[in-house]
Amino acid sequence: MEIGIGAPVSGAWAGPAELAKFGGLAEELGYASLWTFQRLLSPADGGGGVVYQSVLDPLISLAYLAAHTSRARLGVAVVNLPFVSPTHLAKQASTLDVLSDGRLDLGLGIGWSPLEFTAGNVTTARRGARTEEFVAALRAQWADSPVHFEGEFYTVPVSRMDPKPVQRPGPPILLGGAVPAAMERAGRLADGWMSRSGTVLASIASDVAIVREAAERAGRDPDRLRIITRGVVRYDPTGAGTADDEGNRLRLSGSAEQIREDVGWLAEQGVTELFYDLNWDPRIGNPAADHAAAVERAEEILRALSPRTAT
Repeated sequence: MEIGIGAPVSGAWAGPAELAKFGGLAEELGYASLWTFQRLLSPADGGGGVVYQSVLDPLISLAYLAAHTSRARLGVAVVNLPFVSPTHLAKQASTLDVLSDGRLDLGLGIGWSPLEFTAGNVTTARRGARTEEFVAALRAQWADSPVHFEGEFYTVPVSRMDPKPVQRPGPPILLGGAVPAAMERAGRLADGWMSRSGTVLASIASDVAIVREAAERAGRDPDRLRIITRGVVRYDPTGAGTADDEGNRLRLSGSAEQIREDVGWLAEQGVTELFYDLNWDPRIGNPAADHAAAVERAEEILRALSPRTAT
């Protein structure tokens, strides 16, 4: 099981000094990856969750992290593809892969925010079909030049798109999604699937099974798929943890020892990679939280859960 962290992109701990600090600290402590996420807009009334109220752009943040790290993989979970053209994203991803010396993992989602669909002047209709074509258009532009793509939704004229990504045939494409159709699409088309912040980890084995079975039906090797979990950590060194509606302790809540036990359990469910996303901790990812306290808590958690100190 590879362990990463969510980079400081939301709330009180998000900024240039924190990106540099925690990027370096993550590598020092043995974390394998750093992850960002996208949120373009949040409700004017402050609703929708504090984690979404102040969020740095995910790809620009990864470029900054590329300059301050040397080993950790750099992932976005996720870019919502309805709001960007595949040509624009192909160029951004290729550039990021070059600048990071081949460390980019590109997560894609279909979006869910009505605000963002309205602002982007796009529709939610046929998002699944658009996703499949978007992935094909990305890969076409990362292939050897000249490139060309003709589809129902996207067209790339005969042209060149250079420089090419360092990773060949391109950065790994990881699809998000919480409904069976999205999970099946990841199994058929992508290099992996990633869960969302609201995924019920207690039942993640059934999600993994959907992804793997779809890969098998498509004639792909399911063992080559990456299964990535965004770990919303509820760290409590006392071990009290956080209970669900039935009084059971939520996975990845409680002490470092309890969280590490949950990591082992997730591996048994078929998860291949996990990143602890501290942006969802209201004492860290809330823009109204005290900055110094947020940074202190984040560092405490990262050190407590460090892969290098795991037994």
